[in-house]
Amino acid sequence: MTRGPGEQVFAAVCTACHTAGVAGAPKMGDNAAWAPFIKAGYDEMLKVALRGKGGMPAKGGNPALSDYEVARAVVYMANKSGASLEEPAAPAEEGAKK
Repeated sequence: MTRGPGEQVFAAVCTACHTAGVAGAPKMGDNAAWAPFIKAGYDEMLKVALRGKGGMPAKGGNPALSDYEVARAVVYMANKSGASLEEPAAPAEEGAKK
């Protein structure tokens, strides 16, 4: 599989709304729609993705996702929509899990 983790999370969780623009969600790849979110910055986008806002539930409705998985999906979507964000670093505990 050639998908990175951010793309995998997008395909599994985020695509339902961010491909069709459901409930006002900015469509991935629509740079104009994403511009205000990108301008607000990565930290703000991540906060919204983790906590939810408007019609979007926290973690896109999948509470089993780790904050790191959500962060990677945020970066993936933003970068496909005009941003050039760095891939988030894996938290130390991710490598320690068995």
